[in-house]
Amino acid sequence: MSLKKDLLPAIVKQLPIATLLAITLLANPARAVDAVADAAKDVSAELAKETPKETMFQAGKSYFARVSDRLADSVTGKSDELINRAMEVIGVRYRWDAELPQSGLDGSSFVGYVFKDKLGFLLPRKSTQMSRVGKPITREELQPGDLVFFNTMRLTFSHVGIYVGDNKFIHSPSKGTSVRVDDLGSLYWDKRFDGARRLDGSDNLGDTERKELLNEVNKLKRKSRSL
Repeated sequence: MSLKKDLLPAIVKQLPIATLLAITLLANPARAVDAVADAAKDVSAELAKETPKETMFQAGKSYFARVSDRLADSVTGKSDELINRAMEVIGVRYRWDAELPQSGLDGSSFVGYVFKDKLGFLLPRKSTQMSRVGKPITREELQPGDLVFFNTMRLTFSHVGIYVGDNKFIHSPSKGTSVRVDDLGSLYWDKRFDGARRLDGSDNLGDTERKELLNEVNKLKRKSRSL
């Protein structure tokens, strides 16, 4: 049985999104998925000697939980770098469904770009999906690097930004604007505030959304091989 073909998808289906996010922390995206398969192989080989096969995936989950802890620490420990990178993008114009500063960034692609560029941290593409990553926190608990969400289209979690401290957040607001810093206490954003999340390695995404994220990892792998 091929681990990459059979074992890895099974693990991905059972593990939290942090497993996929941890993949992208590796320096070389082309080896990211292979590294996960190798890690799963080490776990399964060790357990095969004395553990029933039905608990093999549980052991893999435990292993990746420890990876997730380190991942969450990296977001907390590098919040200053994250914010500095976000600030460097100030002035980039808003453009729907674009993913690079050179062409423009919409609300969720701005957040996704900053996290991937600075931490190698892959987030789902849509703000509604991002709202299910990490743990929910109150407004009073906000720390730099947390994600803040807003209802800007009469739809919950339809917009996202990155909290930078001092009750401010950075985001790409809407068509005709550019990446900028706004105040959570302003009338417009205060009444539309939808909640916040801290990236701690947990999630409640569905299987389809996990598959989408895995496909994104695979695209990164293929892209790096073609360079």
